[in-house]
Amino acid sequence: MNKTDLINGMAENAGITKAAAKKALDSLLVDIEGSLQKGNRVSLVGFGSWSVSKRSAREGRNPQTGKTIQIKAKNVVKFKAGSDLSSAVN
Repeated sequence: MNKTDLINGMAENAGITKAAAKKALDSLLVDIEGSLQKGNRVSLVGFGSWSVSKRSAREGRNPQTGKTIQIKAKNVVKFKAGSDLSSAVN
């Protein structure tokens, strides 16, 4: 499923226009992104939660040459599925 499929499904399930569904989805994504940028956790009970964690700098290896390289530290987004979502797919 891609974004267009999701918008079409939202519009059909909620009985709204595709334009309204797109606006709602875009708003949700902007709010989730903004909250994660501030370092906050986003939780949708039953569905799952997103959080940001720090990945420290480390040493890696180029698989083509075998040469050692330095990998910079960075923030990564993690998603943990909620109980309802986990039950639905199993």
